[in-house]
This record gives sequence, C-alpha cells and structure tokens, in this order.
Amino acid sequence: MAILKAKANQDAAVSRVSEGDEVFIRATRDGALFTADWKQALITEGRGFMINLGAFSTGLDGGGSGAPILTDYPSALVGVPAGTTILPMRIEVSLAIPTGATAADEVDVLIAIDQDAVQASDSGTSTPETIYNINTLHSRSSNCYANAIYTTAMTTPVNDIELAHFQKIFDKGSSAGGIWTSVDFLYEPKTMPVINGPAMLTLYFGGTVTTEGFASIQWLELPSSVI
Repeated sequence: MAILKAKANQDAAVSRVSEGDEVFIRATRDGALFTADWKQALITEGRGFMINLGAFSTGLDGGGSGAPILTDYPSALVGVPAGTTILPMRIEVSLAIPTGATAADEVDVLIAIDQDAVQASDSGTSTPETIYNINTLHSRSSNCYANAIYTTAMTTPVNDIELAHFQKIFDKGSSAGGIWTSVDFLYEPKTMPVINGPAMLTLYFGGTVTTEGFASIQWLELPSSVI
C-alpha cells in the first residue's frame, strides 16, 4: 500500500522552487495538507481576466444612452469566440444614486448569456474596453473582445439564459426629487456557468431616469478543448 508523506511547512520551513522543479507537498505539523484554490491557480497561470466600466469618479450612463435597459444596447458585452470557454466569477455594478421623478421609476441590472452566437465586435456603436490579465505580470492575452455602452443598436443578442436580475422601484410613498438609498449589485456565483463560444456574456444597467454607474466583470478563460 502506498504511503503519502508531506513536508511540514507551516512557517519558517516554507520553500519555493523554480517553475517545473519538483517540490514537496506542504502540510501542517499534524499532517493536514495545504491546498491552493483552483480559481487562484488559474489566475496565477494567467487565465483570469477583467474589464472596468467607468474610471475613478466618472461613471457611464446605462441603458440606451441613459434610458431603461434595452436588449440591443448592452452596458457591457464580452464576446466569446468559438474554441474559447469563459467562466464568469465576479460581476459588480454600483449605480450612482439617481433622483426619482415619479413613484413608478425603477432601475435594473441584468446579467445574461447568448449561448448560440457571438456578434462582430463592431456590430452597433460602442466603446471597446481594455481586457486586463489579473495576473498583472503575465503576458497571456484574452481571446475575447469587450465593448461597453452601445449608443446605436447592435445585432440583437438572444439572451437565452438570465443569470441574475436586480430591480429597484422608487418608493411609492416618496415624493418627486427623492433618492434611492443604495443601488449596488454583486454577482459572485458559488458554481460558475460554463460559457462555450461562440457566445456572449451581456450586462445591462439602466433606469427610467438617467442612471450612471460603474461596473467590473471578472472571468476565467480556457480553451474549450480542455473543458
């Protein structure tokens, strides 16, 4: 019967080797193994990416240029080509608190997937977004493209799957000129959807009043052949 032993590396005995070298399995002094999170392992490998919408104190108008959300006017879109798979691990949206005009005013955040197609990156008029590797010294680039804030309609995505939807309606008892106290949304799934290209991950935010916001989208990316 095989016996598995690990080196007790709890504090001062921790050692690190060069890439490709053999290394002892690391354990506590009572034999419990230390294990790295698999998502962190992929990020270290250079397979974690992200985009930001808005910068510093300047947000972006949501919806169809400051209107309610519209299918063909995403606030952000990640286009996934054939042969590439992404796993969205964190999407954060923070909306600048808008002023409510009537009791029926609302704001929406929607995250969805078009699981069958990826439109050309120049479909509609939008702003290309820089995709960052979140292992900041890694040279790997994403196979995807990312756009933000469509000001003319793109070819309408077919959002087969709605991953998350947040809606906030202005308090009916409030008067015009009132404000929402908080409009923040975080999507951080315990089990991530596996989005196989060709496909699109779409993010929408907007409202019946002009809604300015900030957002970030983080994902893991792998060749579909290894999924």
